[in-house]
Order: sequence, then C-alpha cells, then structure tokens
Amino acid sequence: MPARTPDVTVTVIVFNDAERLPRAIASLQAQTHPNIEIVISDDHSTDNTPEVARELAAADHRITYLRLPENSGGCSAPRNRALDIARAPYLMFLDSDDELPANAVELLLAAHREREIDFAMGAVERVRVDTGRTSLWMPHLVAERRTVDGIEAEPGLFFEHLSTSKMYARAFLDRHGLRFPEGIHYEDQLFSAQAYCLAKSFTIIPEPVYRWYIAPYVEETAASISNQRHKLSNVRDRVHVQELIDDFLAEGGYSAALREAKDYKFLKHDFRMYAGDLPYRDEEWLTGFAALVNPYLARLAPGAFARLPRPERVVIQLVRDGRLDEARLAARGLGHGVAPRVTSADARGAVYWGDRVPDSADGRRELALSELALDARPFPRAQFRHEILTVERGPGPASVALHVRTYDPGLRLPVGPQVASLLLSPGRKRMTVRFRLDPVRPGIFEGRVVLDLRAAPLPPQGFDGVRHPLLQLQAPGGLRNTGLLLAPLDFPAFSATVHRHRVTVEPEGRGAGRLQVRFAPVGVTAKVVRPVARRVGRGPVGRRVRRAARLVASVTR
Repeated sequence: MPARTPDVTVTVIVFNDAERLPRAIASLQAQTHPNIEIVISDDHSTDNTPEVARELAAADHRITYLRLPENSGGCSAPRNRALDIARAPYLMFLDSDDELPANAVELLLAAHREREIDFAMGAVERVRVDTGRTSLWMPHLVAERRTVDGIEAEPGLFFEHLSTSKMYARAFLDRHGLRFPEGIHYEDQLFSAQAYCLAKSFTIIPEPVYRWYIAPYVEETAASISNQRHKLSNVRDRVHVQELIDDFLAEGGYSAALREAKDYKFLKHDFRMYAGDLPYRDEEWLTGFAALVNPYLARLAPGAFARLPRPERVVIQLVRDGRLDEARLAARGLGHGVAPRVTSADARGAVYWGDRVPDSADGRRELALSELALDARPFPRAQFRHEILTVERGPGPASVALHVRTYDPGLRLPVGPQVASLLLSPGRKRMTVRFRLDPVRPGIFEGRVVLDLRAAPLPPQGFDGVRHPLLQLQAPGGLRNTGLLLAPLDFPAFSATVHRHRVTVEPEGRGAGRLQVRFAPVGVTAKVVRPVARRVGRGPVGRRVRRAARLVASVTR
C-alpha cells in the first residue's frame, strides 16, 4: 500500500542542537492535524545531533532525517535541501530551538483550504528564556484576520519578515522559483520580501502559529546571528541583504511607495537596533559602523526619514555627519523622552540638537528640535536629562552616594535651587529620597544624594527582580516631572544584604544605561516565605485576599 501523501511538510533545521531538537519535534508530534511530514535538515552537526535525529526518525514514520555533506553556515541551504524532497503541497519551516503551538498546522491549513492563497501567516509568540515572559511579535500587524491582495495594499507588513510564521503553497514557490538565498545572513528578510511581492493574495490569522524562544543576553560566542550586532560583519550582512531587496524591487518595477515603505522598515527596525547599542561601542567600532551604513543611508527615500520620530532622525543624522560621540549621547534617550544636554538656535530662532547650528540643509532639517517644544511643554511632560556623574559607596553598609547632574536645555526650571527626589519601588510601596539640585550655570543643576537601601519598602513576601530609580522634579505650584536617571555605563557593582535580600547596585549594561538595583531573596525569604506566598496567591485564599484588597482600595479612593 503506497504511503499516504502528507498535507503539510514541516522542515526543522538544526546545527549542533541535540539538546533542544527533541522539544521542537515533540511540538510537531503534538499537532492537532497529524497528517504531516517532518524533515529534520541537519547542517552537518558535529555534536550528537545525528544520533538524536536518527532516534527520532526511527520512532516516528513521519520523520525523515537529512544531513548535509558539509556545513553551509546558514539557514538557507538546509531549508532548500529539505524543500527539494518535501512531498506535501504546503510547506512550513521551524528552527530547532523553537516550537509550533499545537494547532498551528491546523489553523494555517484551514486558511489555505478556505480560499486559494499563496501563503497564510499568523502571530508569533516570543518567549524570553531568561525570564519566561511572553509577548507577541509585531502584534499590530496580525491583530485582525484578513486576506490581503498583494503587499501594495499593506506595505507595513514588510516589518513581519519571518519565514517561520507562514505556511506556503508549494505551487507558489515553484511557480516563481522562490528559494532561500544561500551564502548570506538575514536570508529571511530577502525571502519574505520576495514572497510578499510575488504573492497575489495571502491570509493573516491572529492566532499564534510559532513559538520563538529569545535569549537576548547569552554569551557573544553563542548568540544567534540577530544577536551578534557587536560585529561589524553583522552590520555589513544586514546592509547587503537590504541592497539585494532593493535590486529585486527595482528589477520588478515595484512602485516608489513600496520602496519607501521598505526603506522605512530598515530605518525603524534594522538601524534602530544598532542605534540602541551605540552608547556601548568604542570609537573604532563607531567609525566602522558609519562607514558601512552611511553610503546606504544616502540611497534611501527622503520620505522614509520623515516618517521617523524626531529622536531617531537625530541619531541617524549625527551618524551621517560623523558626530559619533554626540550620536552616543542621543541614542541613550531613544524611546524615553530624554533631552539633549545642550541645544543651539539660529537667527530665526529654530532650535537644533547640540552646541552648534548644522552647516548643511540636511543637517538643519534632521537635527531641528523646534517641534519638541522643549521650552513650552506642560511641566509634567517637559524633557530633561538626568545623569549620574559618580556612583560611590555611601556612609552606611547598604547605601550608595550619587552625584547627579540635570540638564534643562529648554530652561524650564526657575533660577535657584530645585526640589528633587529619587524614587524606588521594589514592590507596591515607593521609597522617596528628597535632595536639592543647585544651579551651576543656566540650564545645568547638580546635587548629591545618598540612597540607603535599608529603607527600601520590601513587601512581606520579598521581591525578586530589578528596579531603576527615577528622578522627580517639583515645580512651584506642586507640578511634578518624573524622568530616567542615566548612570555611568561602567562602574564597579557592589552588593549588600538587606532584610533577607541580596541587593546589588550595578550599571544596567544595555539600553539607555540606567542605574540598576537588583533584589534577590536569600535565606528564609527565598526558601520559605516566597514559595508559600506563591502557593497561597494561586489558591482561593489568595483570590479572597486580592478581592478584599481591591474593595478596600475602592472605598479609600
């Protein structure tokens, strides 16, 4: 009796991942639609992946094990080799360190059977391996079920460039000779851009169809390609694949609007990821980065830049102008409403980033800050820049002494000493430490404050996590403004034991670079109090306590 033709072939690519491969395969074996073919495509692993894969294949007739004769160094070749032998009319791709939700195949196959489409796609669930927290990748793009008649109808979908969140009709891929480009990194971006452009129609469903495990802070040597932004070769690879996409769009005669949408995606997503890392890069890296990206930035549509928030445009222009130290400073405020240290104004009163008016028309256009209204925003939304100049051990066994400087480029603060507070909340209660900021010169204030962590209001069940102190300013009349407190990017961390917690003061080490306070329960709190609190919190007693607390809160408002 001939073997039954599978409805869907799922290719699982793997390289030296014997530990996680069984988990990926188990997620396929648990699919609610069981008539699938599973191809394990091994990029010539050198660990015991072959033994594990063969055992999995021997135990399930649906599994085929394919081993490449030599390592290709990427995802494309193992996917393409599996595609060559796939027997099903529909195809999916899974990485060995990820999973498919149990109904992924069923949901996407149903979309194909509902109407003739070239591919179906769904939501991607991201799981942080360090915290276990889950989120959806680009949720706004997949929030509504719909069929899209070509990418021109929704060019914003370029942002969802994963090949693994989709089920493709084999006939569609074969008709266009669409395969993964070999010998390059970020192959998904080119493959997905081509699929979007070539597809006459595709269906989007809001249900999760892929579970993507994210390990953002692994050792650099073990990081995935997308987490190797510290390498200039990584920058070169990203730019190269964008150039290939540009060539494809140009050769296909696609509209200028579509090309601008693709340019905007590069600026908002790809460049933005590197921009957030700029404060942590040395001069040599920054110089190499600018040399790689600036020629490409010069080719992008002006309209793509205009769609960006002003702080992102500032960082890009500072890189283009070679003002790399200033680009570092600007990057620390991305996404947080942090002001520059200083601004300049021309004869017309237009305000610009930095201590000088830009020489070029491009610079004046991109570095203009007038729209931010630094001098006129309502005080609670005014933008300041709070930086810690020094971090030292304080006079007590668990205190830290901070020398703080506040920049007020919009001159919002009145002349004279300012009332300021440090805010820290390791739980529901807030710790407030008041101190004074004295004027140094117009637009700059400094003060010193001691943060005694013994006074931190820890909850009875303890607290396990990190907090970043905020700085709050108080204006005459009682209005308050709360903002980020930036710390030196590198200073010696120190720890102390406070109320059965190990408390560590350290640099954040990523992102904006805030002062970070890490709390870790120890002793009885860790071994007894927190486990009991978690068990009680999940049970009926915990629910009654929470209801009572909400009732009390509503009465006392």
